[in-house]
Amino acid sequence: MPSLPGAPQSHLHPHHKLLPAEYQTTDEGRAAAQEYYNPPQPSSTNMSSSSTEKLSLTSTLPIPRSTYTMPRLGFGIYRSPPSICIKSCLTALRSGYCHIDSAQFYGNESEMGAAVRQSGIPRSEIFLTTKILSAGGSPEKSYQKCLDSVKKIDGEEDGAYVDLFLIHSPNGGKEAVREMWQALERLVEEGKVRSIGVSNFGQGQIEGMKAYAKIWPPQVNQIELHPWCQQRTIVSYCTAQNIIIQAYCPLVRNLKAHDPTLLALAQKHNKSTGQILIRYCLQKGWVPLPKSDTEERILANRDVFGDWGGLEEGDVEKLDALDEGSEGAIVEAVRNE
Repeated sequence: MPSLPGAPQSHLHPHHKLLPAEYQTTDEGRAAAQEYYNPPQPSSTNMSSSSTEKLSLTSTLPIPRSTYTMPRLGFGIYRSPPSICIKSCLTALRSGYCHIDSAQFYGNESEMGAAVRQSGIPRSEIFLTTKILSAGGSPEKSYQKCLDSVKKIDGEEDGAYVDLFLIHSPNGGKEAVREMWQALERLVEEGKVRSIGVSNFGQGQIEGMKAYAKIWPPQVNQIELHPWCQQRTIVSYCTAQNIIIQAYCPLVRNLKAHDPTLLALAQKHNKSTGQILIRYCLQKGWVPLPKSDTEERILANRDVFGDWGGLEEGDVEKLDALDEGSEGAIVEAVRNE
């Protein structure tokens, strides 16, 4: 992707204001790009939300090193069967959700895209995420796997894009991660993906990407998060690096619905246990991705805003005290070595 001589070079796609430093041809351009891609780091509390902050279904977070934003509440469709997925997504979209999270592994990327088109809501008003789980075996094959996802979700016309594309897991090994990351960077350069990140990555795995990544740190890390699995080491690291933290399994798949602390807080606030858990994530500064194929629960999981002032500081402290470390994970806790 050649650069022209002169002033700092703008990216062809609005995702980045400047090309990365390695594409700049002047000292001025390299310095400007370096400053843009490595902004001053926030304090560890900058991404948390106090109970007094006014949150709504349309609240967003700025995506680091980008001109885009991400809705604070997402809708997960983990393994939602294709025959049900479109209906679930339509229920979510028509009730106000504007953020849906899919993956190649889930087998429902096409259904997510179909629901968006059927909803009648402008594509620009909806934030869509997918993930690649395994490398294709070569940079070109990994690129094609990711490009296929973009086409499934948003069609084959010029201008089709995915808002966020993640590497689903680091378990394929360092070379596989490198291959997939470079494929995602290529899609960003081509304007087919707006933001990129990782999922289930620990501190060491993210640090290891520095050696080759043009876009670093990742803009997002999606990990399992709820009161029983708070993953404080990687959360602190991501906050310090200005990486958005997305929370999958925020409802713990209803396995903790009878926890005494959780039940007491639900009774105190006249909310469901699921609503307490989603609000907890929001007030921690995370982006929760609750999943359901039941219309009643889809609607209830959305109702964590409005007149409700949220959890009090003491409530959050009680939920914080439930942490069981990696033993509390029901899917996977990251490795931070």
